[in-house]
Amino acid sequence: MSEYIVEAQNLCKYFKVGKNQILKAVDGVNIQLKKGETLGLVGESGCGKTTCGRTIVKLYEATGGRVLFEGKDISKLKGKELLAFRKDAQVIFQDPYASLDPRMTIGEIITEGMDVHLKLSEKEKEERVNDLLRKVGLNAEYANRFAHELSGGQRQRVGIARALAVEPKFIFCDEPISALDVSIQAQIVNLLIKLQKEMGLTYLFISHDLSMVKHISDRVGVMYLGSMVELASNHDLYDNPLHPYTQALISAIPEADPDEEEGKKRVHLEGEVPSPINPPAGCRFKGRCKYAKDICGQEMPEFKELEPGHFVACHMCGSKD
Repeated sequence: MSEYIVEAQNLCKYFKVGKNQILKAVDGVNIQLKKGETLGLVGESGCGKTTCGRTIVKLYEATGGRVLFEGKDISKLKGKELLAFRKDAQVIFQDPYASLDPRMTIGEIITEGMDVHLKLSEKEKEERVNDLLRKVGLNAEYANRFAHELSGGQRQRVGIARALAVEPKFIFCDEPISALDVSIQAQIVNLLIKLQKEMGLTYLFISHDLSMVKHISDRVGVMYLGSMVELASNHDLYDNPLHPYTQALISAIPEADPDEEEGKKRVHLEGEVPSPINPPAGCRFKGRCKYAKDICGQEMPEFKELEPGHFVACHMCGSKD
């Protein structure tokens, strides 16, 4: 059996745009997650990180490559095996306002998955709902309320409880804090960390907030225009970013100390992100990179291990002055 619970191998997801155009949202991404690990995915809007996650949990069908879950190719799962995968791989959605049915009570929302995947009596379901609500920091009385009666943070806690209801092994966290007040974001991230330790969960965590990604993740991957450009452990990536794009992202993280923020050297990127419908040949970042050479426009850089556990896709990494 594989040491990884989730593996994406040369994963591609393309969308048809118009009659003859193809949008390459995810193009040749490789990801591995071990049980109990959190992998953070970061990058600008439109880089493909959410599409990558949705393809991994089979909300989208992959165009190319494959996804293995506990060693099994999810594209070949049918019947009971597919149902078991749906139980084991859950999602916490970005928008707590749009992801909860306004016509259902919180208790009904949480038990919906139980009715499909778990054989429980009404009393057992009620006890489980109350236990899950307590786990996510809500009183049992919330089971009889509707989503519109809750704040954004409370709704996201319900979304977490819904994901946990069927006893999953892997959870795709699709920007679960981006729609929340700043004061609530840290509470939700700390809750996810606490639940992971208690339940042995594995997370794929997506966010634009690089500080939160650093706080929750064991490893961090950086995507640019559908491809992975850097992947390393939490500390390696933030302390020693190698790819020019990663260096720019890390330099944009604000410092709490005003003096440090004032003296901080920012890496400013020029130019625009190319279209994923017609990406440039060679390195897709070359038009915004001050280190670009002729080879960058001719060959796609190989995603290789430059340091132990530190992977980079860049022709110039290791050779820049």
